[in-house]
Amino acid sequence: MNIKEITQKVKSDSFRMAALPEDLRNGALKRIAEALLENKTAIFSANSEDLSRGEENGLSSPMMKRLLFDEKKLAEAIDGIHSLIALPDPLFQTTLNRRLDDGLVLRRVTCPIGVIGVIFESRPDALIQIASLCLKSGNCAVLKGGSEALGTNKALYDIIYEAGLASGIPEGFLTLIETRADIGELLDHHESIDLIIPRGSNEFVQYIMNRSKIPVMGHADGICHIYADADADAEMALSVIRDSKTQYAAVCNAAETLLVHQKIAPVLLPALAAKLPDVELRGCEKVRAVIPCSAADETDYATEYLDYILSLKIVGSLDEAIAHINKYGSHHTDCILTENSKAAERFMLLVDSAGVYQNCSTRFADGYRYGFGAEVGVSTGKLHARGPVGLRGLVTYKYRLYGHGHIVADYAEGRKKFNFKDLD
Repeated sequence: MNIKEITQKVKSDSFRMAALPEDLRNGALKRIAEALLENKTAIFSANSEDLSRGEENGLSSPMMKRLLFDEKKLAEAIDGIHSLIALPDPLFQTTLNRRLDDGLVLRRVTCPIGVIGVIFESRPDALIQIASLCLKSGNCAVLKGGSEALGTNKALYDIIYEAGLASGIPEGFLTLIETRADIGELLDHHESIDLIIPRGSNEFVQYIMNRSKIPVMGHADGICHIYADADADAEMALSVIRDSKTQYAAVCNAAETLLVHQKIAPVLLPALAAKLPDVELRGCEKVRAVIPCSAADETDYATEYLDYILSLKIVGSLDEAIAHINKYGSHHTDCILTENSKAAERFMLLVDSAGVYQNCSTRFADGYRYGFGAEVGVSTGKLHARGPVGLRGLVTYKYRLYGHGHIVADYAEGRKKFNFKDLD
């Protein structure tokens, strides 16, 4: 089948998916977790081939770390599935129950979005997270992963797909497209795809947004900041900065820029240089007067490195730091390091980002760490969903109105009046 036929079939199956009971969806997730564990040897073999090809093609160390899928990542993925199973059903929940008049009742009830297309980076564990989240939320998913993880993605998809079918899930619940050429055709089918979630470079996300009529949810860049305030605890600050930058450098919630208040800079910056010997530091002129490092310019402050590189800038005030973040940031996740609660509150009020933190690593910006089970991505937009998009971000709602022959003419011509009352 071509892409058009595939998406039409998926759209047709999405209506069946929307009606599946919770126990069937949870049963399928349990079977998928078991199948992944039973077939781990095949998964690791496919990943080994992807890693060898990546090394031959000169992938950076952070990108190789992202591509790696080992026992630890498999265990985390399976834990994520079990966490999803334990979460309350996001479907069929009544969020409004209102009497409009005697015998006329309005209810707002949650339901799946329908068919979600997710184009994601070369991180195999993302495929498991996306597939399981869409299944739990009653959505069909059309997936396109990065070419570097082609073999691992195919192995994971085959296992998940077979386990889902064996559990009674409709055939269209999960589809994997494998060639980049298919992306362009996929974007043409707005009649079959309800939502696109792209995960990749700013250029790629902008291409998706400009190329299709399909609604897009996601983020273009992950330019995350840490601001070390004048009242920061220096020892704690070093630990948080190190984790934010180096715990996993090639991800969207890793810190890319550190802003340092001028009062703490003479103490913090030398200690930071000693603490991060494997990170290339790029600083403004004021920073370079304190520690030796490469020069940073405007381009650096607007760059998502996804590597062991950190931009530095000394600022004179909290407001200067906030202005810098709002100018150069990507509205993803930004953190203030301070013991001053008033400064933290001002930072959280004025920084225009999906996540604003005090005294903790930006790496916490993750659906699993938020207790969402997992995430399909992070949204920096302000409509429908914002921040890590978990189960709640993958459902919408419909209004159900129950009457007994009620007609608008009675109310328009004064024979009846509305009698609004919210019901339990």
